[in-house]
Amino acid sequence: MTSRRALAALYAAAALLAAGSLLVTFLAGLRERPVALAFGILVAVGEPALARSRLRPGEASPVSGPGLRETAPLGAAGSLSYALLGEHAGHPTHHGVAQVVAVVAAASLLGSVPQLARGQGPVLDHLVRRVLAVGFAAACFQPLYNRGAFDGWSGPAYALLLLALLVLTVLCDAVVAAALARSRTGWPFAPLLRDELRAVPGIGSAVCATGAVMALAVAVVGLWALPVFSVPLLLTQLSLRRYAAVRATYRQTIACLARATEIAGYTPPGHARRVAALSQAVGRDLRLPEPELTVLEYAALMHDIGQLSLVDPVPAGATAGLPAAEQRRIALLGGAVVRQTGVSAQVATVVERQADPYPEQPVAARIVRAVNAYEERVRGSGPDGPLTALEELRLGTGREYAPEVVEALARVVSRSGLTLPAGG
Repeated sequence: MTSRRALAALYAAAALLAAGSLLVTFLAGLRERPVALAFGILVAVGEPALARSRLRPGEASPVSGPGLRETAPLGAAGSLSYALLGEHAGHPTHHGVAQVVAVVAAASLLGSVPQLARGQGPVLDHLVRRVLAVGFAAACFQPLYNRGAFDGWSGPAYALLLLALLVLTVLCDAVVAAALARSRTGWPFAPLLRDELRAVPGIGSAVCATGAVMALAVAVVGLWALPVFSVPLLLTQLSLRRYAAVRATYRQTIACLARATEIAGYTPPGHARRVAALSQAVGRDLRLPEPELTVLEYAALMHDIGQLSLVDPVPAGATAGLPAAEQRRIALLGGAVVRQTGVSAQVATVVERQADPYPEQPVAARIVRAVNAYEERVRGSGPDGPLTALEELRLGTGREYAPEVVEALARVVSRSGLTLPAGG
């Protein structure tokens, strides 16, 4: 309930800020219309390349990762540049916070219409972030500039001032993004914020630098600076889209390989997907960084591929009950198959070592092993199946399963609505 209230509060804050700004701008009139129109067009054009890098806020996916959080860098740079614009071709501007937010909100909404029509990605979350970030930047700069607080600033000092304000804005946006993800997924806030902050030195630094340069250039040479400084970010934006498409194809290939054991009758339908989803939730609970979560997802999807080497399938694909030597043989064969597919060597290592003694395993292998055993035990069981499965895993801690992983699994299952006994 708290997460829902937080999500509603963020949406309400952005909606009130946008609606209030539009009303104030409508009543007061639009100042410097050519400037407002130019920046509005730039922001609107920068939004259609929006192709979210995550399937849902906070969800690890093949196109997520440090540096890929902002996939509409041109729209972001244009919005922040307008928020920090103090002059146009040597003449002071007089637009305030309300006009900045109104122009950016209207342009962002217009540019996001194709995504809204196709139902692509969390567009509303994107709009909330854009409005709140631009409102923050404009509120920090416009009132002080209009009162002459920066009259004595020039040259490098003024440029550093703009960069400092942009960095603060990006940090504010990271907090909002993590809060939105926390509200939607229920995952811990700290690792979500850490992942957002890790993305800042990537495309975030390019957005900050371009936004500051745009504001400085328009102040000197006018609106002709916008198309000149937009080209690099536009090319970057197109490159991000192509990269996202490649990564999506990469994940689809892994998903198809993971289904090979299901199609061949070695594992029940959906087993790999369930293990991958639950493994990621446990990884989030243990606060793994996003790159490790991606490796964990891929390894969980392919953890049973070694069963294709068996002459006779294991009943229901339940390898957790096999002798340790047989489990290791299947795991090693699975790792060999993964290495032949061209998937990351880290993924192959996790698959190979999922049957090793847990003190020798990497964290991802510990998670896959425990989650796979839980899923096999709870499959087809009655209402008390999850509780019984967790108790069996707890009895195996210290020998087969890592205690911290089993307790993290218990917390994840508990958040799903079950009542669990106290950990032992």
